[in-house]
Amino acid sequence: MISRLHGGLVFPDDELKMSTLPQTERKVEESKQSDDDLNKNFCPRVSDLSLQERYDLCHSIGEEVLSNDRLMDLLKRKENFICYDGFEPSGRMHIAQGLLKAINVNKITRSGGIFVFWVADWFAMLNNKMGGDLNKIKDLGKYFIEIWKAVGMNLENVKFLWASDEINNRAEEYWRMVMDISTKHTLKRILRCTQIMGRAEDAELSASQIFYPCMQATDIFFLKADVCQLGLDQRKVNVLAIEYAEKEGLNKPVVISHPMIMGLKKGQAKMSKSDPDSAIFMEDSAKDVERKIRLAYCEAEMVEGNPVLNYTKHIIFGLKETWTIERPEKWGGNIVYNNYEELEKSYVDAVLSPEDLKANVIKTINEFLEPVRHHFDNNPSAKKLLERVKEYRK
Repeated sequence: MISRLHGGLVFPDDELKMSTLPQTERKVEESKQSDDDLNKNFCPRVSDLSLQERYDLCHSIGEEVLSNDRLMDLLKRKENFICYDGFEPSGRMHIAQGLLKAINVNKITRSGGIFVFWVADWFAMLNNKMGGDLNKIKDLGKYFIEIWKAVGMNLENVKFLWASDEINNRAEEYWRMVMDISTKHTLKRILRCTQIMGRAEDAELSASQIFYPCMQATDIFFLKADVCQLGLDQRKVNVLAIEYAEKEGLNKPVVISHPMIMGLKKGQAKMSKSDPDSAIFMEDSAKDVERKIRLAYCEAEMVEGNPVLNYTKHIIFGLKETWTIERPEKWGGNIVYNNYEELEKSYVDAVLSPEDLKANVIKTINEFLEPVRHHFDNNPSAKKLLERVKEYRK
């Protein structure tokens, strides 16, 4: 019996097994089907949901939506709309990029969106990732795609486009707009967007990195994106694109910004790849997950700044309609929560302890990650890819 269907993520009542997905499993096990093949066979599906259902599903992704009216108008006008997110292949993938992104993509595609992943390999080179080695950066991009296949992302309405290939194919069009955006904004305005690279405004930047925001804004129009679906940390450059569209009489993109997932240590507003203990990564072992969650900041009866509750809200209840907290009878026995709000109240009222919350978060996150571990352990090409990626990190 199926308890939840999120545009491709299917979960049995008793035990979550993402590897049981019929469509996704086939693509993962074969895994001979490259992202190029997926793009060639691309045939977008139209949503069978009502207009209001499509709107509610898209809107549920956003911590902020710019704007609600334009989102509704877009859905009225288009059965299939283009939604874009660019990802810079770099280092490791944490669960916000893996699990949260799969949740969001499946909501968009369920609503009739065509989700375009802009594999920003040139951007990673500009940002000096992997020492600027484009071949290593491309391997990292492929590694990200393998994880999404394994974790249950519905690829039916998904395209993967490599920035270096697409820009080279339409170079004049692309660079002309980059130049136009750069000439119509002050250096001060562009520097305000450097947060998108994980850099502070006053950080010492190379000249190439100043082009980064201009290029990212260009991507939106180059890909003819109706929707930008990125994290709140990318808000400034998305607003830059809206401003540019207003000046030039172009269609303004709808911006659906998902919330940032907290780091596991006290006071960390977002995860940090440079601090391995601040995040759960998609290839972490079960022991890694247990150690990190056990050490995570989780003050009793406190919601503000609590990363374990943050994981529960955005990851666990993003994938589960109900969640059973298992605990010994002497501490009250199991509790079934029908939504996050019920659980939060129970935690604030001291019905649910930090120890029981952590133990069940550990168990559930490990269930979510098990298909990824299985994929990289048992698929030969994925295993070799991961070995190369691990070598690059040394």
